[in-house]
Amino acid sequence: MEIGMIGLGKMGMNMVFRLLEGGHSVVVFNRTVSKEEIAIKKGATGSNSVKEFVGLLSKPRVMWLMVPSGGPTDAMLSKVLEYAEPNDIVIDGGNSFYKDTLKRAKQCSDKQVQFMDCGTSGGIWGLKNGYCSMIGGEETAFKYCEPIYKTLAPENGYLYVGPHGSGHFVKMVHNAIEYGMMEAIAEGFEIMKSSDYEIDLRKVADLWNHASVVRSWLLELAALALKEDPDLDNLKPYVDDSGEGRWTLHEAIDRAVPAPVLAESVFARFRSRQDNSFAARMLAALRHQFGGHAIYIPNGEQKA
Repeated sequence: MEIGMIGLGKMGMNMVFRLLEGGHSVVVFNRTVSKEEIAIKKGATGSNSVKEFVGLLSKPRVMWLMVPSGGPTDAMLSKVLEYAEPNDIVIDGGNSFYKDTLKRAKQCSDKQVQFMDCGTSGGIWGLKNGYCSMIGGEETAFKYCEPIYKTLAPENGYLYVGPHGSGHFVKMVHNAIEYGMMEAIAEGFEIMKSSDYEIDLRKVADLWNHASVVRSWLLELAALALKEDPDLDNLKPYVDDSGEGRWTLHEAIDRAVPAPVLAESVFARFRSRQDNSFAARMLAALRHQFGGHAIYIPNGEQKA
C-alpha cells in the first residue's frame, strides 16, 4: 500500500527502506534534502514541502510522523493538518508522552482525521530485525494500516493495544523497564571488573546469552560494545535520558505504585552527569565532621 513518511532520522530512514523492500510505495519529506535524496535512490518519491508531500499521496492518505517528540511533533502535525482531509490517517511513531498524544488525537478529530500513536522499538537494528510496534488509536484505522505494521515488524512483533494514547503509554513503560535492565547489567559488569579475577567481560556477556535466565538482546549489545572497546575507555560516563523513564516514574507516583528500581535507574543517569557532585562533597564533609573521617582535596591528596 502507499504511505508517506516525514522524518528520515536513524529510525525513519531504515523504516522507509524496510517498507520499500516490503513492496510498499513510499513518499518522503525531510528538512535535510541530502537524506531525502538517499531515500529517493532506494525507490521512494521525494517532496519539497509538506504541501507537496500531502498532495502526492492518494486518498485516504496515511502519513507517518517520525520526528522528535514534543515541540517538533506539534509543529509538524499542525503543518500536516493544514492540508489533510477527512478520513486521512496520521501516525505518530515517535516517543511522545501519552497525555500529549491525547491532545493531538483531539486536534486530528476536529478535522475528521484519524490519529494513531505507535510506540516503536528497534533502534538502529530495526531494518534488519524489524520494529516492535505498540499501537493505539481507532481500531478501524489500525486495520486499514495493518499491512504497514506487518511489514515493519518481525513475526508477532506488532499489537493493537487500545484507544488513543495507549500505544505511547505502553512504549513509555517499555522504556522504563529498559532503564532498570540496563542499570542492572551495568552494575553487575562493574562488580566483575573490580574483582580480583581477570574476567573477560565480553565472553561472559556472550556466555550468558546461551541458556542463562538473564539472556537478552541487551546482553548481546553488551558483548558487542565490549568487543569494540573492552575497557570502554573511549566513552565518558555520561548517560542521557529522553524522558520516558521520568514520565513513567511520575505515573507510578501519581498512582502510588512502588517502582524503586525505576527510580534508582533514573537517578543513576542524573548522577552520571555530575563531574563534581555537591551531594557527594556534602557527604564527605559530614563524615569528616561527625567522625573525623579522612577527606580528599581536589589534587587527590588525603586529608585527615
